[in-house]
Amino acid sequence: MDFLIQSKAQQQESPNAPPVLAMASATLSLAAPYEIVGRSTFSVEQVAAGKVLKSGPIAMMNTYAKYAKVGAVAPADVTSAAAAAVQSGQVAANPEAYDESYLCPVSVGGQTLNLDFDTGSADLWVFSTLTPSSESTGHAKYNPSTSGKVKSGYTWDISYGDGSGASGTVYADKVVVGGVTATSQAVEAATSVSSQFTQDTDNDGLLGLAFSSINTVEPVQQTTFFDTVKSTLAKQLFTADLKKGAAGAYIDTSKYVGSITYVPVTTSNGFWEFTASGYSVGTSKTTSGSIGDSIADTGTTLLYLPTATVQAYYKQVSGASYNNAQGGYIFSCSATLPAFNVAIGGAVYTVPGSYINYAPINSAGTQCFGGIQENTGIGFSIFGDIFLKSVFAVFDETTSSPRLGFAEQ
Repeated sequence: MDFLIQSKAQQQESPNAPPVLAMASATLSLAAPYEIVGRSTFSVEQVAAGKVLKSGPIAMMNTYAKYAKVGAVAPADVTSAAAAAVQSGQVAANPEAYDESYLCPVSVGGQTLNLDFDTGSADLWVFSTLTPSSESTGHAKYNPSTSGKVKSGYTWDISYGDGSGASGTVYADKVVVGGVTATSQAVEAATSVSSQFTQDTDNDGLLGLAFSSINTVEPVQQTTFFDTVKSTLAKQLFTADLKKGAAGAYIDTSKYVGSITYVPVTTSNGFWEFTASGYSVGTSKTTSGSIGDSIADTGTTLLYLPTATVQAYYKQVSGASYNNAQGGYIFSCSATLPAFNVAIGGAVYTVPGSYINYAPINSAGTQCFGGIQENTGIGFSIFGDIFLKSVFAVFDETTSSPRLGFAEQ
């Protein structure tokens, strides 16, 4: 999940007018606090975290694990394919197929940590000085003893279907994101982290941006960073401008084309949940059918859609087939992939075919894993980064009920 943080000073505009947003490429933008005077925008640059190998089965299994609490159950072939990939240690990929991984610097108790931003979860958890050295070597660590106030008796525990997980205790501390400050934010300090997280030394934790109703802290759930600070913001919204294969670079200009189309959000499951309409494959923007209940999730890599939709897409890819050993659709890496078009709120957005070639599945680089896969066992569609890198997204709570906005980049 790839972001830069940016803020925008309070705008002089009609309260009913759509937000005018100054964006940088590959950004997550928070409407700026009203206290800031004399600056229209400011930002925090992304950190390039090096080349990363990609595994389609592992990406799929992580998604099923993430949504297990709302009933997602991984098909047997996805489970076995992910287990085989983990057992092999890594999935071979050609250098040109690698993606650069990007993280965002966040100040937690005065210590700068590089965090992932995730609109599909609601916890801010970090490696800490309480994490055993055997599990935290190479990571920047939050030291709660310098500024944190312990929330006595409060704990958190996150586990995933692939065997990874983390847990720990909770502190209240100052957290600063792009100049926006939460003076008493719940910070979940890890006391135990599984090997999968330990090995990713560039990533020091996660900052959730879903709704606080799914925060995992017990005995009392805590608010997300956005929910903590939103009352101080000029506009209660944040935006995501993700890019494929590129780091963010701050530019003081609008980064979307045309207008933003909004759709209502259902919050009952704690996610940015909306309804997607029809779709088409290729150059035609005339859509048909219905995708239905969907979630916008920056923390999910792939685009998960109903079986009929996925089958319709891969029928247009020469030689594409469902592969049980991989738990998903594969095709020749040299294949020319058609675009995928989806209607949301009356507008049509296009995912370029090149985005849908996710990763090679073998060292020869002859067969590749698709970025569009079936949502079987999940219960809804998930619009992950494969889609979000092709649009400008607005996560908006400026109205009486939350809404999502999409525009062309």
